[in-house]
Amino acid sequence: MRNVQIKVIKITYDEALAQRYLTDGKDAGSCTFFEVGDTFLYQGGAQMPEGFCPWAWIDIYHSVNALATGGSYAPWQNAANQNIVCCTDGIRPVTFELKAL
Repeated sequence: MRNVQIKVIKITYDEALAQRYLTDGKDAGSCTFFEVGDTFLYQGGAQMPEGFCPWAWIDIYHSVNALATGGSYAPWQNAANQNIVCCTDGIRPVTFELKAL
């Protein structure tokens, strides 16, 4: 099993959707759990990396595990050992770069 590096590469926020759908409206702001550049290491065993958002982990775990067990996202990704994924928060999504090491 390979280790997988998980890196935060983008944090997005849709103020109009937040105002329309969130209890806190536009004051909710973007995700505060992560910062761009945060890096985590997955070392197998379905163990979420320490300090990782549990909701985001549920969303990206299948892709992380696929890379860890030798899977490839080529030809969709330009490198066989990587995948770009995001959490499913439709108003404040966080985008991650996954890279098998």
